[in-house]
Amino acid sequence: MDYSFVDFVKSMLELQPALEKKFRELITIKNVNKENDFISVGQKPKSIAFVKKGLFRYYYSNESGEEFTKAFFPEGNILSSYSAIIEDRESYFTIEALEDSVIEVVNYTKLKNLFDGYPGWNIFLLAMLQKGFIKKEERERQFLLFDAEHRYRSFLELHPNLEQRIKQHIVASHIGVAPESLSRLRRKMGLLT
Repeated sequence: MDYSFVDFVKSMLELQPALEKKFRELITIKNVNKENDFISVGQKPKSIAFVKKGLFRYYYSNESGEEFTKAFFPEGNILSSYSAIIEDRESYFTIEALEDSVIEVVNYTKLKNLFDGYPGWNIFLLAMLQKGFIKKEERERQFLLFDAEHRYRSFLELHPNLEQRIKQHIVASHIGVAPESLSRLRRKMGLLT
């Protein structure tokens, strides 16, 4: 499937041809190599992106270099350190490509200026905020109420095609266990021989 930022926005709101043309003019295609960052921790982001091809993760790292994967974003998703953009501050996390990827990048201020005064834009933003809030709430629920096996099973259900695309130590950092614990868990579940 061919994913595009414009089609993604148009799936939620109607764009007049003139507005769509101006929107397309703001988009820059960028290739991001595997293990390279779209946004690095400490960077002050100015742009958002749409994943045309590839896979990204958001992760935090502590002072000892231990990584904690917040979320995965395959094709058809928007990438952003949104709170950092809105608060005009440095990002608290890194957005890293897990595969060679292609993204459509837009400067957030230019995008906001383009859509200011367009009533449908608020509907789009609200839909994005709701989607993000629901994901965040579910993730918190998983960590507060369930054990590692349940979190792993939920990961497999939510992302049935991603496990083959992600290294196991990164999956482990997402469900909150050490890589060795994930191996034991997978063996217990009959996923390893």
